[in-house]
Amino acid sequence: MLNGKVYNKNFCLRFDLAVKILKLNKKYSRMIKLVLAFVFAFSILNCVSVAQVKKKTKDSLMTYKNDDFKELDSSLRTTYPFIQFDQNNFQFYTDESPNWDLLYRNLDKMIAVKDRKLNFYHIGGSHLQADIYTHDVRTKLQTRWEGNRGERGFLFPFDLAKTNNPGNYEFSSSNSWKYYMSVRHDVCELDYGLLGAIVSCKDSVIDLHFRHDRTEVKPSFNKIRIYHNKGVFPFKFDFLEQQLLVEEARLNSELGYTDISFSEKIDAFDLILRKWNKDAYEVQLSGIQLKNLDPGISYTSIGVNGAALFTYLECGNFEEQLKQAEPDFFAFSVGTNDANMPYENFKPDYYKDNLEKMIQIVLRANPKCAILLTVPNDSYYKKTNLNKNTERVRDVIIELAIKYQCPVWDLYGLMGGLGSSKTWEEAGLMKKDLVHFTPVGYHLKGDIYYDAFLKWMDQMESYKDRK
Repeated sequence: MLNGKVYNKNFCLRFDLAVKILKLNKKYSRMIKLVLAFVFAFSILNCVSVAQVKKKTKDSLMTYKNDDFKELDSSLRTTYPFIQFDQNNFQFYTDESPNWDLLYRNLDKMIAVKDRKLNFYHIGGSHLQADIYTHDVRTKLQTRWEGNRGERGFLFPFDLAKTNNPGNYEFSSSNSWKYYMSVRHDVCELDYGLLGAIVSCKDSVIDLHFRHDRTEVKPSFNKIRIYHNKGVFPFKFDFLEQQLLVEEARLNSELGYTDISFSEKIDAFDLILRKWNKDAYEVQLSGIQLKNLDPGISYTSIGVNGAALFTYLECGNFEEQLKQAEPDFFAFSVGTNDANMPYENFKPDYYKDNLEKMIQIVLRANPKCAILLTVPNDSYYKKTNLNKNTERVRDVIIELAIKYQCPVWDLYGLMGGLGSSKTWEEAGLMKKDLVHFTPVGYHLKGDIYYDAFLKWMDQMESYKDRK
C-alpha cells in the first residue's frame, strides 16, 4: 500500500543516487542538476498528493465505520438474527455534507446552551399517520437533554375525520365534519397544506377540544396557530375558561391562519368558534400548530394513509406552510405507495423526478436543511407477490443522496432485503398484509431508527475532532 513513508524513502534513495552520479560525472553536472530538480519536485508532489488522499479518506463521511449498536440492546441480535444491525446507520455517499454539518453544530449548541429550537419533519404515508415509531423518536429527542423539551409542532385532527388518529393526542367536537384527502383527489375550495388533509364544517357555532393522550411528553404551549380558509374568516375565537389568558388573536388572511397568543402556557384547550355574520360559510381546517418559546426539537410527523410523492406535490399550500416554520431536518419516508405495483408498471425516472421536486421544495423553504432519505421497508404486492420495485427505489434514493450530499437510512437493507417482510411477519413484527408493522414492530423500528441517529451524532463528533 502506498503511503507517505514509502514516498519519503523513495525520495531519499533517488536523491542519494543523484548526488553520487553528480560527483562521478562532473562533465554532465548541468544535465544531472536538471534531473535532480525534476526528481525532487516529483517526489514532493507525490508526498503532498498522498497526504491529501490520506486526509480525504480519514475525514470522509462515507468511509466512517459505525458500531452495530449504540444504545440499542445488543441482545436483539439473538432475538432477531435476521435483522442486519450492521446496516443500521445514516450512510453518506459523499465525503462532505455541509447541511448535516450545520445540523450537528446547531444540535451541539442547543444541547450546551439551550438557546434555540430546531424544526424536524418526517413525511410518509400510513406509517406516519399512525405516528407510532415517529412518536417514539419524538419522545426520546424531547427527553434526552435536560432543558430542551421543544414543542409538539403541527397536528391534524384525524379524530374529526373518523379515521385513525395518532394515539398520543386527541381532538373532539360535537359538530359534524367532512373529511377531504389529497390522496383521493377530493376537490376542496381550500388548497391542501403541509399535512395533506382538510376537515370542514358548515355550522355557525363550532366547538373544538384538544388533549394530549397516551404520551410521556406533553409540551405546553403559549401560542396556537390554526390554518384555515384564506381571506375573511368570519368567526370569533372563545377559549372559555382560558379566555382570560388570551393576549391576542391575529388573522393572517393572505396565508390563511390565525395566531392566538396566551399569557401563560397551557397543555390543552377548549375552543368555541362563533360566526359573526349570517352569510353561509364552510370552515376548512388544514392543520393546527402548537408553539412555545422553549429550546429543543419540534418533531412534526406528516402522513396520510395511501400517500405517495405525487400526493404531496399536489398540495398547493405545502411549501407555503412549510416556510412558516423552516425545516432544519427533513426525513423522507415516501416510496411504498409509489412502488406498490407490478414490476413492469413502476417507472423509476418518474419516482426520481417526484422525489427531487419534493427535495427542492424543502430546500426552497431552507437551503441549509439537512435531508435524510430513507429506503422503504420490504413489502409484498397484494400479499402474494415479492415487490422487487423497492430495490429500484433504493437505487434512485442513493443517486439523489449523492447529488444532494445527504445520507440514506436503508430500512430495506437492514430488514434483510427482498422477501424479509415475511420473516418479520413470522416473528410478530409485521401484519399479514406484509406492508404494515405490528405495534411491536413499529416500536422496534423506532428504536432502530433512533439508534442510527445517535450513531450519526457520534460520527459527526469524530468528524469534527478530525477536522
